Amino acid sequence: LGALADRWSPRGFDGTFDIAPDDLTALGEAARWAPSAANSQPSRFIVGRRGTPTFDTIQAALRDFNRAWTPNAAVLIVAVAQTSRDGVPLRFAEYDLGQAVAHLTIEAQARGLSVRQMGGFDVDRVREGFGLPPELLPVTVVAVGRHDASEAVPATIRERDAAPRARISLDDLALVLDA
Repeated sequence: LGALADRWSPRGFDGTFDIAPDDLTALGEAARWAPSAANSQPSRFIVGRRGTPTFDTIQAALRDFNRAWTPNAAVLIVAVAQTSRDGVPLRFAEYDLGQAVAHLTIEAQARGLSVRQMGGFDVDRVREGFGLPPELLPVTVVAVGRHDASEAVPATIRERDAAPRARISLDDLALVLDA
């Protein structure tokens, strides 16, 4: 469980860090090779590097509490589910997108990068900002970068990042466990 148990979601990012192109490509490849129902591959991503109009459009769609710390992320990614194709609903699109983001997250962890996923954003603003058709549903925004716990990060964010992580027990997680 090393990579999974060590993974966590900081808010404190190093605003001087730029993600290497090879690392960003590897994150995309990890997402691309994630399993999907009937190999439908309904995951789509809007990727914006800090300092670009794409990043700024994503940043502007975030809720205030996320907008406060995300400017230092190296990359902001909107994870988008293609919910139908040729008029046929893709029932597992959001589940498959979640798997793609999970694979991206673990690849980032293996490369020494930090990831924080967030739901605090305005879906309609993302839709409008990128001209997304109805079948493309923005589900989450992902911040990627290098964690920073230095004095450059506001104390409130450092304190939240340093707080102990908690997870429910395996007994509470399993509704039925015949093992």
